[in-house]
Amino acid sequence: MKFDRFSPIGIFDSGVGGLSVLQHIRQTLPHEALLYFADSGFAPYGDKAESVIIERSLAVADYLIAHHIKALVVACNTATAAAIKVLRQRYPDLILIGMEPGLKPAALHSHSKIVGVLATQATVLSEKFLLLRAQLETARGVQFIPQACTGLVDQIEKGELASAATLALVRRYVAPLLAQGADTLVLGCTHYPFVAHLIRQVCADCGQPNTQLIDTGAAVALHLQRLLTQAQLLRPAITPAPPPSLRATTTGSASSLQQALLRLLKIGDCEVLALAAVA
Repeated sequence: MKFDRFSPIGIFDSGVGGLSVLQHIRQTLPHEALLYFADSGFAPYGDKAESVIIERSLAVADYLIAHHIKALVVACNTATAAAIKVLRQRYPDLILIGMEPGLKPAALHSHSKIVGVLATQATVLSEKFLLLRAQLETARGVQFIPQACTGLVDQIEKGELASAATLALVRRYVAPLLAQGADTLVLGCTHYPFVAHLIRQVCADCGQPNTQLIDTGAAVALHLQRLLTQAQLLRPAITPAPPPSLRATTTGSASSLQQALLRLLKIGDCEVLALAAVA
C-alpha cells in the first residue's frame, strides 16, 4: 500500500461526535486535506454489540481507504475500544490512530484520586477499557468510577446542546460522580465535549466549579502530526495557509451533517455526500 503526502486524512465517528477531534486536527494541521465520515445511519454505536461495531468500523475504513487516505483517525471511543485491533490487522501499513479515554492524564490531575469516567455502555464494558482501568488503579492508586451515559449521544446528534432535557440527562450522570468524591471527569466519548458547558454547569451547581474535564482530542491531533512527520507524509506548507480542505460523507442526512458542521465548527462551505450504505 503506497501513501501520498497530498492524500487526505480520513476521520470517522458514529455521528457528529468526531467533529470535536476534527476541530483539533484542523487547528494543528491547517494545510491537510480531510475526509470526514459520519456513520449517523447506524448511530449510536454505544448500545450495539461489539461484533456489529467491528463490522461497521471495517466497512467505513474500507470506504475511506478506497478514497486513498494516507492516515485514519478513529474519532470514536466506542469504535476504538471494539475495533482498533482488527483495523490494525487489516491495514498494518496505515497510520491509524484511535481514541483512548483520558484515564492516564486524569490520574495525574486528580487530587482526590477519584475520577469519574463518562462514556458509552460499550466503552465501559470493553476489554480495552477494563484492562487500562485495572492497570492504572493498581499503579497510581486512583479509583475510576465509570458512568455509562445512555441517551446523551442521541441528544447531541439531534443538536440539543442546551435543552432542559439534555441538562437533566447530564445532571443524572454527573452529580452522583461528584457526590462520590470525583474531582476530575473524563469525557470518554468524542460527542461529550459539545456539552462540556452543561457538565461544567452541573459541577458548579454541585459546589465543585473547579472540577477538571479531560478531553483527549488535542493529544490525538498532536500524535497524528508526529506520525505523519515521521513517515514524511505531511502535506507541504504554503504561506499563507489556504483554507483547510474538507469533505464529509454520512450514512444519515446530508443536511443534518451540514447543519452540525455550521453549528458546532462554524463551517458553512463543506461538501457533504449522503450514502445509503457502505459495504
